[in-house]
Amino acid sequence: MGTTRNTDIEIEDLRNHSAEIVATLRKLLAGGAAIHPDPKREGFYEVESGALTHYIHVSPVSGKILLLATWRRAEAPAGAYQAA
Repeated sequence: MGTTRNTDIEIEDLRNHSAEIVATLRKLLAGGAAIHPDPKREGFYEVESGALTHYIHVSPVSGKILLLATWRRAEAPAGAYQAA
């Protein structure tokens, strides 16, 4: 996934995360955060943010970003991949 500098990145939150988490993810994506592709699923990524990891999907058709899950990095992401 390429790095973007657009601060108006549209993120669809599928799990009712707080507005703060969505805003943090938007800033991370706009600022060149550490993004790791999911080796099991094309178009799915983990985005690291301090103590949190955000699990997203980027639509290959529309480019829309879907926020699927967020967890503390010290925790195992149990169930996070099933959310996709």
